[in-house]
Amino acid sequence: MRIARFVHSGGMSFGVVEGEPEAGAEALTVAQIEGHPFGEIRFTGDRWALADVRLLSPILPSKVVGIGRNYAEHAAEMGNDVPAEPLMFLKPTTSVIGHGDVVRLPPQSKQVEHEAELAVVIGASGARRADKAAAAKAIFGYTVANDVTARDLQRKDVQFTRAKGFDSFCPLGPWIVTGVDPADLEVRCEVLPAGSPPGAEAEVRQLGRTRDMIFDPVTLVSYVSHVMTLLPGDVILTGTPAGVGPMADGDTVTVRIEQVGALTNRVVALD
Repeated sequence: MRIARFVHSGGMSFGVVEGEPEAGAEALTVAQIEGHPFGEIRFTGDRWALADVRLLSPILPSKVVGIGRNYAEHAAEMGNDVPAEPLMFLKPTTSVIGHGDVVRLPPQSKQVEHEAELAVVIGASGARRADKAAAAKAIFGYTVANDVTARDLQRKDVQFTRAKGFDSFCPLGPWIVTGVDPADLEVRCEVLPAGSPPGAEAEVRQLGRTRDMIFDPVTLVSYVSHVMTLLPGDVILTGTPAGVGPMADGDTVTVRIEQVGALTNRVVALD
């Protein structure tokens, strides 16, 4: 099931996206549900063509927990060792944007980079000091994320807060997918440079598989829950494969995760 949060003529709602994404957005519809998606799904009977609504970030979490260096090749390209236990950081909720929204490059940084990631969404039960079995049950579904990072500020500050925390630095979407096995999914990042002619192909920057994670999603949920209580809707970013690189004013960045979806955002420099 694909759960979206969207704006329509009557306001903002959650809904179930119907149809096959491979056929294009024009072939998809979204069926409105009552309230939030964490309980029993009940349809209101209202339905829209996906092209006639605006997708928002699929959830507004109380917190976004990032995991660093969770792929060995990425740790190596950053000149770092593989951590002995998950390396956690936080991204503020004000960094969250949705599919189609604009990533804004701040003037404080000269090196803002993309990081394609599978994101875990916590369900209704939440998680507190959860063992592996409870952690698995706490996962509602998965979405696509771009853990946008000001790399020069990350090196300068050492800790990650400023580098990871600018407004618009956490695109999520286009929806949450339930019932997906995350054990071996392709993770891809494509960048279409500014000024590319119509029909130009995007450059594949990152191409990895979730099987190469050092710590799998269930392990991450359990680990994080022993540090902080995870509430319904909270998001854990599971790390990025090798190939991170710069984003420039006018670029279009798409993160694709097999069986989950494609998240696209345009990049604009702030004055």
